[in-house]
Amino acid sequence: MARPTTTDGDLASYQRRYRELAAQLAEIGFIASGSIVVRYTRCASPGCRCRADPPQRHGPYHQWSAKIDGKTVTRRLTEREAALYQQWIDNDRQLRDLINQMRNIAGHATRLILDANTQTAEV
Repeated sequence: MARPTTTDGDLASYQRRYRELAAQLAEIGFIASGSIVVRYTRCASPGCRCRADPPQRHGPYHQWSAKIDGKTVTRRLTEREAALYQQWIDNDRQLRDLINQMRNIAGHATRLILDANTQTAEV
């Protein structure tokens, strides 16, 4: 029986790692794009504390912003909603990182497979 080559071992390693990453995809919860910011504002009232020295601005106000269909959408959120959105945004970043890792591994595996097929065709 033929002994597996290093290429076979490398390919098996890439396949194993690819399956591990694919399994991690299933664990990611809801995703959302965009970002969360916390704002403190000043109002128009001349005698308000936000105009004092030093100013005591109004807030915190949590806002979510994202590009949707080419337009920036901003929504004011409660603190609880902001925490949820932040979790979903973090999930989205994790998803994109996993996909990039999968693409990288698939690229390495593709080169191994194509090189092996080229060597077989030459024999």
